[in-house]
Amino acid sequence: MLPSPPLHCLVSSCLMGLCTRYDAHIVPDKQCIEHLQKSAWIPVCPEQLGGLPTPREKAKLIDGDGYGVLANSARVMTDSGKDVTQNFIKGAEQVLKLARARSISTIILKSRSPSCGISGKIGVTAALLKMNGFKLIEF
Repeated sequence: MLPSPPLHCLVSSCLMGLCTRYDAHIVPDKQCIEHLQKSAWIPVCPEQLGGLPTPREKAKLIDGDGYGVLANSARVMTDSGKDVTQNFIKGAEQVLKLARARSISTIILKSRSPSCGISGKIGVTAALLKMNGFKLIEF
């Protein structure tokens, strides 16, 4: 069961149907949209905020998770072998700045993402936000 919807939150923009997914497909999450129907939300895409284009090559966490990336013991690599670790860190830092500037306490993130995933391998942005005390919800 989902917690009560927040009054104000940041949300992964791809969940809301914005063209920010790595493959540029528009796939709104109906459950997330319904959950946030009465909330004021700000869309964010850490990967775009980190300077990556849309569409972009699919990326994955290597040798660890988001915590490892932030500790410099893991990397984020594209399928062709390009290291995009610094883009992911920069994007995570930008989301953190926005959350702090808007006094946000709850952030809704995309599951199974190297930036935003919470369960399984935690993503870079999710790890940074968790380390800074934010409540995270995953769709």
